[in-house]
Amino acid sequence: MVQRQNTFPPSRLSHCGEPLVWMHIGDLHLTEAELPNHLALRDIIGQANAHLAGQIDFAVLPGDNADDGTPAQYQILRAELDDLELPVHIIPGDHDFKSRDLDAFHTVLRAEHLPKAISVRDYRCFFLDYVSAGTGGTDFRLGQAQMDWLKAELQNAAAAGKETVVFAHGYPADLADAEEAVAFHRLLRGFRVAAVDMGHTHYNELANDGRTIYASTRSTGQIEEGAAGFSLLAVDSGVVSWRFKPLDEAWPVAMITSPADRRLVTRPYLLNQVPSGQASIRVKAWSAKGITRVDCRIGDGEWQSMVFAASERLWTLNCAIPDGACPIVVRATDHAGSTGFDSIEATSTFDEGRERHADGSDRDTIGAWEEKHLMGTQLGPNRNGRKW
Repeated sequence: MVQRQNTFPPSRLSHCGEPLVWMHIGDLHLTEAELPNHLALRDIIGQANAHLAGQIDFAVLPGDNADDGTPAQYQILRAELDDLELPVHIIPGDHDFKSRDLDAFHTVLRAEHLPKAISVRDYRCFFLDYVSAGTGGTDFRLGQAQMDWLKAELQNAAAAGKETVVFAHGYPADLADAEEAVAFHRLLRGFRVAAVDMGHTHYNELANDGRTIYASTRSTGQIEEGAAGFSLLAVDSGVVSWRFKPLDEAWPVAMITSPADRRLVTRPYLLNQVPSGQASIRVKAWSAKGITRVDCRIGDGEWQSMVFAASERLWTLNCAIPDGACPIVVRATDHAGSTGFDSIEATSTFDEGRERHADGSDRDTIGAWEEKHLMGTQLGPNRNGRKW
């Protein structure tokens, strides 16, 4: 094992302004109105409208929105989404494709045709269709036209200096054609896509292949591993952050967007991923009552007040950071006096020799992380759970 302290000059660390932030509403598997997954969706939308509307960039539905892909099931979802006060991007999954077409997905749910790309400030986001080129079920395929489109889009984004994020229903390794899976993963690695946000698994999981973070969020329907909720994700100048918010967890919610947690380092040459001596701590925090202050504690040190940067809509603190692994805890306080916490473990050293599978699968999972509601159980129908 070769570990080295990051000695790159501070000029290697540059923030591109406000981070990209979105919420992920896990696979819904809607069947009938007023069932627990439908009620959870209504609660998620209520919390999003109260605490997040106008404060984050968009919401994502990652597929398997309706359990049978029927017009009646999509009508349930559409009625709830009409109340959501955030832009929403919807991906199809295998359950949406049960009828072997996406007609109701487009006409009743009014989901856009994919693939598509959007720009948000200095970020470019790509939304992919895993099902239309296949024959149904888990015969996931992108098809050559979608692969060519993605390659051209990634080239254009790279030329424009934009950070990139991909949204898909599953891991690249879930594609039915092994050669296509390899080619897709090669594109992601070659263009250093910051994150791939996915559904399909039914459980919370993060994987790091050394270049890209793969994130999946607990389903809203057919849950086996814990309470319903949603995840919040951020990309901040290449640093990927993720946290799960159970519906019964109180607000406010805080999220450290920089520096990177040691488990999520993908670019160790950047000081916002592997800091040395000094660190710029950056935090997003949300509450319907408004955030009055955010404080940060480095290791066993004293709490330090953070400063709100209005142009980037986050809280910042430039401070000294010790060598080696170092816990960072933040505390957000709202006008009601309620507090919310987030924590990471930063590091000033990185393991150059760590072996990665780097095959676009879950084999590079970071495992359990209790504070983030990552249980490491893989309790879902494609691994250790029930065959729904």
